Amino acid sequence: MPKIGNIDVGDFPIILAPMEDVTDSPFRVICKQHGADVLVTEFIAAEGLIRDAEKSNNKMRFEPVERPLGIQIFGNNIESMMKAAEVAEAANPDFIDLNFGCPVRKIVMKGGGAALLQDIPKMVSMTEAVVKSTRLPVTVKTRLGWDDSHKDIVNIAERLQDVGIAAIAIHGRTRAQLYGGKADWTLIGEVKNNPYMKIPVFGNGDVDSGSKAEEMKNSYGVDGILIGRAATGNPWIFREIKAWLSDHIIPPPPSIAERVTIVRQHLEASIPYKGERATLFEIRKLYSGYFKGIPDFKAWRMQLVTALTTAEVFRLLSEIEVSLRYRHLLRF
Repeated sequence: MPKIGNIDVGDFPIILAPMEDVTDSPFRVICKQHGADVLVTEFIAAEGLIRDAEKSNNKMRFEPVERPLGIQIFGNNIESMMKAAEVAEAANPDFIDLNFGCPVRKIVMKGGGAALLQDIPKMVSMTEAVVKSTRLPVTVKTRLGWDDSHKDIVNIAERLQDVGIAAIAIHGRTRAQLYGGKADWTLIGEVKNNPYMKIPVFGNGDVDSGSKAEEMKNSYGVDGILIGRAATGNPWIFREIKAWLSDHIIPPPPSIAERVTIVRQHLEASIPYKGERATLFEIRKLYSGYFKGIPDFKAWRMQLVTALTTAEVFRLLSEIEVSLRYRHLLRF
């Protein structure tokens, strides 16, 4: 059974991958309720934590039900990352995760995220410094390498293990690929099956079903899987994957009532967390996922994404539930 340090994460953990402006605490709680085993915060800038920035501090907030949970930090300065780890530790997560994989240009241009894939010695030194600065387990999320000519993940994983990380999560793309093309799990499998590696190796990339999760597990031997974009507006994917892995069954899709209930829960939890305006703006990207597969939903979605108040969204959700239930009854 894989463990992150001394933390029990289950036989084959299905982990919610951190995504900026998506995996905040309200959404993480929903994913946990639907079967996610391990959660990680959105990435948090080390400099923001050191400056005690309100936005950075808010990203560290989490509910007890979210455990085991890691706080993910990123930056390009070793001393700043050490100090940020100390701040994160004070928030009492279960582990600290280092982001060496974010491919977004504005992060990379500042030397953070996947930029460290161009300076492996610095990545290793930074990791070692953070490991020594905290009593918590430290994990790393990264990619195969910078580009097709520099897929160095087997060597990187060994060196990071040597300086004390407790687990590594690998996205099966290079930084140059961003999120395009197909994730290559071959090198993830090489890391996992490297006899030198003793820590858990988790895989990430293109897993969007139970059968795909089973394929990655059986083909590459990984200790667990991260679900990223496939979970956006789709927390039900965790129960679907678990049902397939345990019993080879595909649960029925969520009902209209369940979808509406989850959206309401998300809104009600988010407003105290980040305010009405930010909540309404950020949840817009999730409506397509929450109501995926519902025929002729485009007109409803347009009304939801243009709603300016929570009261208006709640009114629309009530109308959606009644209308779609009635439509369903007419079909049978």
